[in-house]
Amino acid sequence: MFALFRRIRKQLVPEGNFGKYLKYAIGEIILVVIGIVIALQVNNWNENRKSRSFEQEMLAQIRENLKVDKMDLKKVHKNFEKAISSITKILEHEQEQYPDSLKFWLGDILQFERFAAITNSYETLKSNGLDKVSDDKLRRLLSNYYENEVEQVSRAIIDVEYAFLNDWKPLLKELSIEDFKFRQYVIVNDPNIFDRSSVARNNLILNKDNYSGGTTRISQVIQSIDEILNRLSAELEK
Repeated sequence: MFALFRRIRKQLVPEGNFGKYLKYAIGEIILVVIGIVIALQVNNWNENRKSRSFEQEMLAQIRENLKVDKMDLKKVHKNFEKAISSITKILEHEQEQYPDSLKFWLGDILQFERFAAITNSYETLKSNGLDKVSDDKLRRLLSNYYENEVEQVSRAIIDVEYAFLNDWKPLLKELSIEDFKFRQYVIVNDPNIFDRSSVARNNLILNKDNYSGGTTRISQVIQSIDEILNRLSAELEK
């Protein structure tokens, strides 16, 4: 097309046909502008396609990561609930002797969990710009989960570990326990230490509060994960 205009221009100029030459010159300019506009549009389309592809890939990975986070948190939540139930049984015990189940109750209580959210896909997305997430609501939910809620739920879970290491572990060394298997059972020589006003009983009361706070926080975060997962599925199905 441009070669044709150049040939016409060479023919018109020597003939002195300036009016026709001007029209062809304007036509050439218009064609150049149209070409530039089309090139820009194609480039923008390619960039948008790449950005959308990257967004979809990252969101799909984040969805899988959140499923793992949810599964891990549900496990911790279940163990915390067992611990609360066992603490309640010991604190409310009124018989002269504790049943053999005491060792398993203590096994539920004298333990701790750890939680580490999978953040690699979110960090990759974040480093490339969270604005690549086209859904504003989803972007806010992701940011709040990874920048706020993960830290809060991790701290709540760590509180239980802190209580085990700083309250229970030193006490267990003093109590002369018969046998101990982490997360399974604890056999103490004198079960009646939990009946009277003692450090062991106080630890149970404080521990129950830690576990209760942890289960509340975990439930809230699981609800947030469910909301994000629903939003992610809707976005990925577009």
